[in-house]
Amino acid sequence: MSDMSSMSRESKKQQLRRGMITSDQQPAPPRGWVKDEPPSGIRHKLLSRRLLLFLLIPALIISAIGAYLYQRFHTYGSYEINWKISLNEGSLVGYESFGNNVLKYTKDGATYMDNKGKAVWTESYEMKSPIAAVNGNYAVIADRQGNHVFICNTEGKVGEAVTLLPITNASVSGLGLVAVTVEDSTSSFIYFFRKDGSSLDLSIRANMAGNMGYPLDISLSKDGTQMMCSFVHLEGGELRERIAFYNFAEVGKNEPTRMVGGFDEMFNNTVVPRVAYMQEPYSCAFGGNGPVFFSSQNLASPEMIAQTSMAEESIESIFYSDEYAGVIVHNNIGEHQNRMEVFRADGSHALSKEFTYDYAQADIDGELIILYNDNSCKIFNMSGVEKFNATFDFSILKIRKGRRPNTLIVMGTQEMMEIKLK
Repeated sequence: MSDMSSMSRESKKQQLRRGMITSDQQPAPPRGWVKDEPPSGIRHKLLSRRLLLFLLIPALIISAIGAYLYQRFHTYGSYEINWKISLNEGSLVGYESFGNNVLKYTKDGATYMDNKGKAVWTESYEMKSPIAAVNGNYAVIADRQGNHVFICNTEGKVGEAVTLLPITNASVSGLGLVAVTVEDSTSSFIYFFRKDGSSLDLSIRANMAGNMGYPLDISLSKDGTQMMCSFVHLEGGELRERIAFYNFAEVGKNEPTRMVGGFDEMFNNTVVPRVAYMQEPYSCAFGGNGPVFFSSQNLASPEMIAQTSMAEESIESIFYSDEYAGVIVHNNIGEHQNRMEVFRADGSHALSKEFTYDYAQADIDGELIILYNDNSCKIFNMSGVEKFNATFDFSILKIRKGRRPNTLIVMGTQEMMEIKLK
């Protein structure tokens, strides 16, 4: 075979090799095709979905903002009744917000009622002058100047206790620990009970002539390891006020009396009828010069973190929740007769609002400040907007938020109802 013939055959083989497609090679894409780009139909669907999302997300944001602004600034002018029940309670004393619902207490017993006015449970007792305190899902009802203590949670009665001396006040922790103040002819005592009513081997004694004095008010923390007390005592023939903090956990064991903090200088020339633990670690003392705020961040040494100055004004009412503490004063200047000042739990100022209204009670529920008398109400939110103003044809004992943002639970002596604001 000649060399020319061999070269011709080799040339043909090389041409065939160049024309072949190996297993790891891909055919060249057609002109105008972009690598990894889907076909035109799929691309159209993707673009449509992206456009829909592009239009939908801003619409949802605008809608949410609109709903927020509506709820924040809209004022309701009327109402309709969603449901109403008759009570016919001759011995009714009052209501307390309890858990997510309401505790109704009388001289004959207590009933936990849901947000539709139905009784979840009812327990009986006999008291001449019941007083109630609530902390989270636990409540205590005690017979003032009597000896009976009733302890319950949102599931029903958990315990009862009896004291030898007449009761003057009571407090409960969020875990069911109970503290009661009692007194004899010379001294006052604070006794403690477990949630089942059994007595704890712990007590505090005070008398007017001693360093502590007479206990005006007590408050237990959520976990029951701390207690805040307001004492008034005689010193040099004058009444003096002291706020004391106690710790019953490991921190307080180093102190014989369990007292880890005492404050009196900022309460000169005034008394403190109410003290309250708020959201941890804050607490508040409501004195005649305005609320004073404390922090128990350091459990071994609570500190005063904010003090208001209202000494020149007449404080008419106080109200508080875990998040807010408020006072209402008589307005010395301006066209309105009253002014409310609201503070956050850390003592920072939240709201100042002037108003004219002949109220009898003031409450705060969430972001609503609820003022009411025996047949009318006026409600503000934390922006100072008057949300609702109405007069009713029945007697009112308490008002609280309902199941929805535009509903209220109105409780009276003879009936209880949910109203829808319009």
